[in-house]
Amino acid sequence: MTKKNRRLIVESNFIKEGLKNKLSLPEFLLLVYFDNSFDLLFDVNLIEEVLQMKEEDILEAYSSLIAKKIIKVENIKNEAGKICEKVSLEPFYQNIMLQDRNTQKKVLKEDIFSIFEAELGRTLSPMDYELINAWIDKGFSKELIIAALKEATYNGAKNLRYIERVLYEWHKKGFTKPEDVNKNWRDNDGDIPLFETKVMDFDWLNESN
Repeated sequence: MTKKNRRLIVESNFIKEGLKNKLSLPEFLLLVYFDNSFDLLFDVNLIEEVLQMKEEDILEAYSSLIAKKIIKVENIKNEAGKICEKVSLEPFYQNIMLQDRNTQKKVLKEDIFSIFEAELGRTLSPMDYELINAWIDKGFSKELIIAALKEATYNGAKNLRYIERVLYEWHKKGFTKPEDVNKNWRDNDGDIPLFETKVMDFDWLNESN
C-alpha cells in the first residue's frame, strides 16, 4: 500500500467492541489504523498522513488507548538500530474473542432450552434452567446433553435428575460425544443401558426435579 489514500478495513465486531469501550472517534480511528498496519510501529508522521489527524490528537488518543489497556506497547530496535514503539492489539482482540464466546454460549443455551421443552412436552421451570446451565458450565457438550435427554425420554423418565445421573455415568466412562455412547453404552442385545441395574430400584419417574 502507498502511504497516501490508504484504505482501512473495519469488521463489524471491531466496531461493536469499540462502542462497548466508549472510544472517542480519534481513539477508534487510531485503533483501526493499527489493525490495518503491517508492522504496527507507532509512526506519528505516517498516522497523521493516513488519518488526516493533528499530531496532538494522535498522541492524546494513543496515550488514552494505553491507559485503558486496549493496546500494549513495547520498545524494539528497527533495522537502523533506532528504538521504536511497537503496538500490540492483543488485549482488544482478546476482548472480542471473549465476547464472541459469550454470544455463542448464549445461543447454545437458548437452543438447548427449546429442545428440552420440546422433548419434555412442558415449559422449563427456573430450577430446570439452573440445572441445565450447571451442566453446560461444567463442560458437558450440547450434543452429549441432548443425547442424555433422549436417553431419558427413551426410558420414559422425563426427569432432569435422571438425565444428570446419565451424564455423570457417561463422564465416569469417558464418554464425550454421542458416538461414544452408541458404541459402548448398551448391553450386547442393545437394550438396557449398562448402568441401569444400579438405578432401577430408584423411583426416577416420581422424583422431583
